[in-house]
Amino acid sequence: MGLHALGIGNGARPEIVRAVAQAAEAHGFATLWAGEHVVLVDAPVSRYPYSDDGHIAVPADADWLDPLLVLSFAAAATERIALATGVLLLPEHNPLVVAKQAATLDVLSAGRVTLGVGIGWSADEFTALGVPFAGRGRRTEEYLAAMRTLWREDVAGFEGEFTRFSAVRVNPKPVRDRRIPVVMGGNGRAALRRAAEVADGWYGFSLSAAEAVDRVRALREHCAELDRPWDELTVAVALTDATPQTLPDLARAGVGEVVVVGEPPARPDEAERWVARLAGHWMASA
Repeated sequence: MGLHALGIGNGARPEIVRAVAQAAEAHGFATLWAGEHVVLVDAPVSRYPYSDDGHIAVPADADWLDPLLVLSFAAAATERIALATGVLLLPEHNPLVVAKQAATLDVLSAGRVTLGVGIGWSADEFTALGVPFAGRGRRTEEYLAAMRTLWREDVAGFEGEFTRFSAVRVNPKPVRDRRIPVVMGGNGRAALRRAAEVADGWYGFSLSAAEAVDRVRALREHCAELDRPWDELTVAVALTDATPQTLPDLARAGVGEVVVVGEPPARPDEAERWVARLAGHWMASA
């Protein structure tokens, strides 16, 4: 089981981040997840793809922490629990900077990082950041290739459509064979194919259990088409209707981690009890 509860609202306060992270580790959660938006707007042009009404539930004026920074804070408060961005909007960032930031967190956490990335959905956000919205899928794939080159090579060079550099050193290197596992976010067929083609796994968000099983089936099909061994990929899903009773069926379908999404209470002691109740509800079945 994973827990997606850090970085927004009450989960953006340092005392709550610490309490939730430590309680999640103590009660056996596998991973702490944190998502990203650099900016929100009051009257968005783009439709939010993860709700029926097309609107994101997070108010535009809510505190929303940078995921790599909040996970760094959580890493310092814990020792074992894995840390994952769910997801970082990779085409909005300079890939050399992200490569260095992710590797830094990986070193500081002793190799606990998974980098979840997505192509983004908000044209408003891309406009504010001065990044073209069109071509963001290609940009994501290229940035990922560039980052892996930077992690792998002592002296790195890369020539692409969106980024190019030569004879540069970016340190530190990730601690697990100079790699950080990368999972692809997004629920559509293009995202699933991208996960099968260039990622180490897939993170599905705001799906029903039946939808998750359907997406995993499609992901398997893409792997077969690409001659990609299925066991090379990990699958994590955050569900809208999950119950402990659905976990065995999800596991049989190929889901490795179900992620519980929620905002913790406002007080650290309440946050610890909140995590304990979630663990009691989920862990026996997990």
